[in-house]
Amino acid sequence: MSAANVAAAKEASELGLSARAMHKSRSNFSLAAHRFMRQKLAVGGLIVTVGLILVAVLAPWIAPTRYDVVDFAAVNQFPSWKYPFGTDTIGHNELSLIIYGIRTSLIVGFSAVGVACLIGVPLGLIAGLKGGWVDFVIGRLVDVMTAFPGILFAIFLMSVVNSGVAASVFGNQIFKVSFVIGVTSWVTLCRLMRAQVFSLRDREYITAARSCGATEFQIGVRHLLPNAVPPMIIAVTLAIPSAIFAEAGLSFLGVGVNDPLPSLGKMVADSRQYVQLYWHLGLFPAGAIALAVLGFAFVGDGLRDALDPRQN
Repeated sequence: MSAANVAAAKEASELGLSARAMHKSRSNFSLAAHRFMRQKLAVGGLIVTVGLILVAVLAPWIAPTRYDVVDFAAVNQFPSWKYPFGTDTIGHNELSLIIYGIRTSLIVGFSAVGVACLIGVPLGLIAGLKGGWVDFVIGRLVDVMTAFPGILFAIFLMSVVNSGVAASVFGNQIFKVSFVIGVTSWVTLCRLMRAQVFSLRDREYITAARSCGATEFQIGVRHLLPNAVPPMIIAVTLAIPSAIFAEAGLSFLGVGVNDPLPSLGKMVADSRQYVQLYWHLGLFPAGAIALAVLGFAFVGDGLRDALDPRQN
């Protein structure tokens, strides 16, 4: 056989392997999507989640008014055709506040999880890949973070970022809240990534990569990180409702998002002294929080069962 024929055969073989790998990847994705779509709660959660995201994105166009517009002639109105969710004590349209509050909650939820990923995923990857004293140091840092009560630590950090030079450094209040929640919630992602790396680092393809001269960085980024993506996707999806709930809790306690920007948790807090007379002031924002949390939680549970058939 000539050299040209050998080269052609080798190229055809590589193309065949590539095609089979792509087909297998598509097949795995199709199976996961099929398992996800069979779960009614997961599909319902996905519909709710997509709907809330659309509400957040389209808030300036679908809200009846801006969140800072008041009508002093329509104070404390109960739900009606003109005001479907009523008005508050100074004449804000509650529907507009809830729409913008949903946007605030989702921005904080996604941003806080992004901060948690930037901290927890690299630390977990390094701890699992290096082991030894590096793993020991990161493990003790995780233990220290776990020892702090999450909400109390978040309140302390909010007081820090809102005072002195830190207030000007962190700037936007939404970024402050997102940063604080992310800093206090990266531990779970770090532990999961570390466990995934420990379970994968002795596999045959990792040994083969090392024998071919791959560096630790290349092994971590090209081989370990992609194979740890499915469980991390599940963890991230389940972390978003926790971040939304944390933002609502901080705003309820008065250390979260500041006026005039609306927040669902702050709306619930403001309704406490009026709830016996004006029930709608607390019911609708609390329902929006519950809807957002349940939607993401159902999607996370569905992804867990779809990406890991052993859960079924």
